[in-house]
Order: sequence, then structure tokens, then C-alpha cells
Amino acid sequence: MKLPVVDVSALVGRSGPPVRQVAGDIERACRDSGFFYVVGHGVPDELLDRLDSAGRRFFRLPPAEKMEIAMRHGGAAWRGYFPVGAELTSGRPDRKEGLYFGVELGPDDPRVRAGLPLHGRNLFPRQVPELREAVLDYLEALTATAQAVLRGVAISLDLDAGYFAGGYTADPTVLFRIFHYPPSPPDSDDWGVGEHTDYGLLTLLAQDANGGLQVRSPAGWIDAPPVPGAFVCNIGDMLDRLTGGWYRSTPHRVRNLSGRERLSFPFFFDPDFTAEIPPLPRRTASVSRWDGQDLEAFTGTYGDYLIGKVSHVFPQLRQETLKRRSPRT
Repeated sequence: MKLPVVDVSALVGRSGPPVRQVAGDIERACRDSGFFYVVGHGVPDELLDRLDSAGRRFFRLPPAEKMEIAMRHGGAAWRGYFPVGAELTSGRPDRKEGLYFGVELGPDDPRVRAGLPLHGRNLFPRQVPELREAVLDYLEALTATAQAVLRGVAISLDLDAGYFAGGYTADPTVLFRIFHYPPSPPDSDDWGVGEHTDYGLLTLLAQDANGGLQVRSPAGWIDAPPVPGAFVCNIGDMLDRLTGGWYRSTPHRVRNLSGRERLSFPFFFDPDFTAEIPPLPRRTASVSRWDGQDLEAFTGTYGDYLIGKVSHVFPQLRQETLKRRSPRT
């Protein structure tokens, strides 16, 4: 079994397969595997090349220099660097290090002044000045791409093409990571990232040539190798919830057995942090999930949901959030 390839040219205003055909391809992919390759997106290779080059320069820095922008310096914005083993999946340390980014917000932004978690300025390394421009350009390009893919998702669900952009993602929560996976010994049981599903609506992943991503299918685990010029797209738990399980968030994992350093660039595109998240129209039939979670049980804002999820990966974030919300004495 291989992941399907969906040409989204028509969704980004370029010539390609008709929009209705694209929406049908997206529907089949979201029903069958929850994963597909996105091509025809129009994001230039040059942009990813810049990001990859700057990212590799950063991860080659000595540990002390990388820790200059450690996540503890980002406060509630939760941006910056974490070392190998500092991120947990299912309670187990991952064999990767990484950088966390989000929408760049200045100190006068109302959300920053209010101390809203996961909002604020990014931390960029002084030793790799070109990383800042590459990251901010990438965030802009991938935001447009994600909105385009969601237009196809909306049509596939018999909704207006602008349903998400006019509501859930009118002011999206955008989270971006650059992950560096040291090579794992062939006989190791360490995982770069253990089995998990993503939290939000949509993930767009760029990965280097070294592979390592695996997706759980009805037939077992399958490889999702890099395809030149393509993003791997997968739906997350929130879209699973919104569709009542009609579209399924699918477990996946990463192990780097290439013998080389691996870089990946996951871009998470999620609903407005402060918005309530009602189910989609006509999508109310729930089905059981692979992990037994009841996604329909959640109520509240997307931010409440996201903080609860991320706190399992970084318990310190929950402490930081509670500290900022508690009254001063």
C-alpha cells in the first residue's frame, strides 16, 4: 500500500485537475488513510532549500550555543530550542531535538499583552541570522497552502469552499517545527517520535531525503518516503472530531535508520485559539478510535484543548500557563 498523491493546483489558482475531482481525491484519502501527498502547491523549492540549509547550520552549533534560545526563554509563547530527549510522546522521550516557531507577534499585540499561551515572538539564533527570514517566509507560504487544502476538504464534505477560512481558520493557530533526528542504531528500540496522532486540523510535512516516517494502515505499518516537491498531509484529531469520525486521524511514527542526520519540517494548521469548536454540519455519527479516546467529550475553546494536549509533551507548559493565570500575591 502507498499513500495517494493529490494535485491541488486548482485549489491554489493554477491549472490542474478540476476542483471537484481534487475534492474527491481528498475525500478518499481522508477516509482510507488520513494521509496523502500534496503536489501542485506552488511553494518554490528554493524556499525549502533555504530553510533546510539554515536549519542544518543551527543544529551543527555546539550545545551551549543552541541553548541560548532554549524554550525556557520563550515563556508562555513556548518558542525556541529543545535538546534530544526533552520532548515526550506517550510519556517516553523522543530521539530528536528541535525548534518551535509560530506566528511572529510583537509585545503590543493584544494577545501577547493578555499573556495568551503559545502567542508571542519567536526566538532566532544569532549565529544563523538567515534562519529568521526563511522561517517567516515559510510560515506565510504554508499558511496559504493549508487554507487551499482546507478549501478542498470543505468541498469534499459538501460545504462551501470558504467554510474553514471564513470561520475556524479565519484567524488560525499556526505552529511550526524544525526537527533534527540523529541516526538510530539498526538494533535500537528508540523512536525519533513514537506512535501518535496530531492534535489539530491539518499537518503539512516537508522531509529531507532520508525518510523514516511510517503510517499505520489497516494492513499494518507502511513507509511514507519523501517525494520530491511534495508535502505529506495528514488530518488531525480535531478534524476527526469535527467530522464525527468520518475522516480519521491516523497514528504515525518516525525512526531514522538511514545512518545520516534527518531533518523534517512539520507545519500544523489549527483553528482560532480563542474560538469554540462546534461539530461540522451534518457530521454527528461518532465511531470508536484506535486509542479509545472520546474526541466528542471535549468542550471549550481550541486553546484549552491544545494546551491540554501540548502539556503532555512538555509538562512545563502547563506550569507556565497556570503561573500566568494565577492571581499575583
